[in-house]
Amino acid sequence: MINSDIPVPHVSQPRNEPRNPAQDDAHPVLLHLTKTADRARFEALLASGAVRETHDRIDGQLEELVRCLRPGAPLSDAQLASAVGEVCVPADRSSYGTWVWYPWSRRLVHVLPEPDFRRVRTDRNRNKISIAEQQHLLGTRIGVIGLSVGSSAALTCAMEGVGGSFRLADFDHLGLSNLNRLRAGVHDLGVPKTVLCARQMYEIDPYLDIELWSEGVTEDTLEGFFGDAQHPLDLLVEECDTPWVKAAAREHARSRRVPVLMDTNDRGMLDVERFDEEPGRALFHGRSGELTARDVRGLGPAATMAYLLQVCDESRLSAAMTDALGRIGESLRSWPQLASGVMLGGALVTDTARRILLGRPVRSGRYYVDLEELIGTAPSRAGVGALT
Repeated sequence: MINSDIPVPHVSQPRNEPRNPAQDDAHPVLLHLTKTADRARFEALLASGAVRETHDRIDGQLEELVRCLRPGAPLSDAQLASAVGEVCVPADRSSYGTWVWYPWSRRLVHVLPEPDFRRVRTDRNRNKISIAEQQHLLGTRIGVIGLSVGSSAALTCAMEGVGGSFRLADFDHLGLSNLNRLRAGVHDLGVPKTVLCARQMYEIDPYLDIELWSEGVTEDTLEGFFGDAQHPLDLLVEECDTPWVKAAAREHARSRRVPVLMDTNDRGMLDVERFDEEPGRALFHGRSGELTARDVRGLGPAATMAYLLQVCDESRLSAAMTDALGRIGESLRSWPQLASGVMLGGALVTDTARRILLGRPVRSGRYYVDLEELIGTAPSRAGVGALT
């Protein structure tokens, strides 16, 4: 999040001119009208004509805050108004809380101050997540590499309040074929996947801290992605398509004792690698053999495919995925992914990340939540299991 000079509003380009997504802003601007400089920016923004919509529902948010603070107290309208007045002291409510400017949608939105906003927004998480646990989770930092399945995980984490800081890495831009599984619209085509994901997360919670790595991660930048001693990753979600990055990210995670989660979008397979508890653990549960990331980078196409099949355990792939792998490059240009699988993956990653970050017991292993076998059919093999 940033709090700086109001950016120049985005002006739609003619349809026959190429869009430049790199110029699109991915961060909101937070304005506090009790500060002279922010009020001046706020008034300049309103006068500029850039604001498409002003959304001020602060009264309703204050009423929700009071009801959260007094859940067992039946309040009359007069008592509710009095209680709101105790919370919001300023006579001019426009200066209370934060005004959030979203330059990509040209919306100006009035929200509660950060602690109160977080208290109300996550109130329905209780008692599945206690207030103390929620505060702890908001103090953690999650890295996500690969923003197809990873986008669903990042968004679900943001909704649930699992993580207050994020690093998002992906070099790709949204294409039409991504719309079968990514939460986006046709007006988002061409936008970097990092930007798209960050915008959606900020629209859920403008107080998040999100770093974008829109060139993806490379040999030169992967170390920086994991952060320094002051800003380390607490957990990595690895969902990229590049084999050597998958291996290199785990090598870095193991050396830094960072747990890694990966959902494969096939048969609900979730990998859990607790490098934080097992710093000597073999990558991919030992399925990658002795190959290092440098070795993987030097593999040819056939050897790379063999490596991926070994890592994913070809014998446990779904029939549809097994059939598809033989068609890639012929009748298929890539492996299939469905929105339902991506959404399931986001849920599995978020639930597991929450439990790991809260210090609950979660064993390393490979787990399957195979909906096709669990729901409505006679299972021929274990639908839920682990490879330790």
